Amino acid sequence: MQLSPKTKNIIEWGYCILIAIVLALLIRYYVGTPTIVRQPSMYTTLADGQRLILNRWARTVGSELRRGDIITFEAPSRPELTAYEANMLNPVAVYEDGNRNVFGRFVYYVMEFGKKSYIKRVVALPGEHIRIEDGRVYINGVELDEPYLPDGTFTDGGTFRDIIVPSGHVYVMGDNREHSTDSRNFGVVPIERVESRVWIRFWPINRFGRV
Repeated sequence: MQLSPKTKNIIEWGYCILIAIVLALLIRYYVGTPTIVRQPSMYTTLADGQRLILNRWARTVGSELRRGDIITFEAPSRPELTAYEANMLNPVAVYEDGNRNVFGRFVYYVMEFGKKSYIKRVVALPGEHIRIEDGRVYINGVELDEPYLPDGTFTDGGTFRDIIVPSGHVYVMGDNREHSTDSRNFGVVPIERVESRVWIRFWPINRFGRV
């Protein structure tokens, strides 16, 4: 059966739209994507409503995380563990993935429908001993210099205040220490759950630049 020119035109446009959607999703997942800050935990470094470009290429090529990197990652299923619930020999955040089929994983991980992410700063790396005491942070027994924090910042401990970061994980905290749910509460984050590094702030214009 021969298609009419109008039908052919509709099909061609459909293919173009489909290809554009696929390319957009691939770029968003593997290269970079814009986002809006919706959490107060990184104030004053990042403020609510600011717009960022996230670098996902670093995850794609597997580049190593560094202390001080601001990252986004999949929020743990349990944002806070008590001392009775925590396993200090394996202080890893809890992720309850459930049974998702291929389509469900695509919708959740690629399209990110129903997915919640946190934005925090990497404070301790795999194999390091982190200890929070008297409002200060110590890495392998040495007080950590944190110039990004406002003067007088007091870092409260938490359930995970004195641990060794397991291989393949990072310890993260928000700069707004009094208003941040982070590794002090839920444990260390598997690197495989890290989605991106914060790259550029493009709004407001007067704060434009690399973060």
